[in-house]
Amino acid sequence: MIHFIGAGPGAADLVTVRGAKLLGEADCIIYAGSLVNPALLDYKKDGCAVYDSASMTMEEVVAVMAENERAGKMTVRLHTGDPSLYGAIREQMDELDKLGIDYDVTPGVSAFSGAAAALCAEYTLPDVSQSVIITRMAGRTPVPEGEALHKMATHGCTMVLFLSTGLLEEVERELLAGGVYTKDTPAAIVYKATWPEQRVYRCTVGTLAQTARDNKVTKTALITIGGFLGDEYERSKLYDPEFTHGYREGKKS
Repeated sequence: MIHFIGAGPGAADLVTVRGAKLLGEADCIIYAGSLVNPALLDYKKDGCAVYDSASMTMEEVVAVMAENERAGKMTVRLHTGDPSLYGAIREQMDELDKLGIDYDVTPGVSAFSGAAAALCAEYTLPDVSQSVIITRMAGRTPVPEGEALHKMATHGCTMVLFLSTGLLEEVERELLAGGVYTKDTPAAIVYKATWPEQRVYRCTVGTLAQTARDNKVTKTALITIGGFLGDEYERSKLYDPEFTHGYREGKKS
């Protein structure tokens, strides 16, 4: 059996209980060494084989999985954050389907949740934004034309950019081209959210690139944009004393 597991955003104790249990039972762990905190390997049992997939091709990863499966061993494929976001797991699962090998997926805490925690922020503030766009800037890996960043930026809602830290000058231009965000729209760069070396750099859309340069941030960071980083919002109706819902009768003050 192959278990795909989300490692969480960085901190070793943010892996799920299920994920930690499977790590402790695995005969083989294949982990994304360029992104996953190696402290997660402390969960492994003695004698567990460990492979760092940073230098491996998908074919090599699948070959290790298949070899362990033939030997009756259990394999964990450990991906950063939640494997459903930029995890490249579909192509691995398709290969396992061809080989008739069973697998399952254990979700993880995504880095975008870790970034919000680092910012002590709420992405969905009433009367500010009730939607979150998770996307990336087109680079060596393209994005569909309809998802070009300037088109996504026309919504003006909360936005979280993965895999875009090295392209921030282009990010600034694309965000402004959407016509809703301005140079003064709040933004933040969250470097290695939840890791011991976590850093938060608050800035604006117009100063994203300069902020990254000043702080020598070139990778392993999330970019967050939107009014949720400001100070103005409406109070939630859920806890408003005048608001009636199925569990409480509202009372006029």
